[in-house]
Amino acid sequence: MSGIDDCLAQAMAIHGAIGASIIDHTTGFAVGAVGRAPTDDPDATWSGVAEIVNVAATGAPFASSRPGDRVEDVIITTIEGYHLIQQVHTVFDSRLVLYLWLHRAEGNLAMARRQLRLLADGLTGGTPAPVTTAGR
Repeated sequence: MSGIDDCLAQAMAIHGAIGASIIDHTTGFAVGAVGRAPTDDPDATWSGVAEIVNVAATGAPFASSRPGDRVEDVIITTIEGYHLIQQVHTVFDSRLVLYLWLHRAEGNLAMARRQLRLLADGLTGGTPAPVTTAGR
């Protein structure tokens, strides 16, 4: 299983990464964080991410009645950046999310999304491919 520090270091290796954290979305607390947060108050960022995940996972417009369907990730686009929230799915409680703040002009949204999925899989014992920095 990939360690939290290793996972966050790999997230920050994604081209254009500004900040990354692993957040328990049931409490809004970060298990680990590196880089910068979008505001001067990282705690507000983490609780905001938790709120977004909880709304997306349980909100009527997004909740699915199909067996096995679930929220995989959430992407928020701003003028200056992307906020990627990747759920870390486990067989027991799936409380963690991997959050990445990506610079819009420097990062590649599609590649970052794919790399976050691989990192989330690595946290749960999957075998993620190494994160590459191609395209820099």
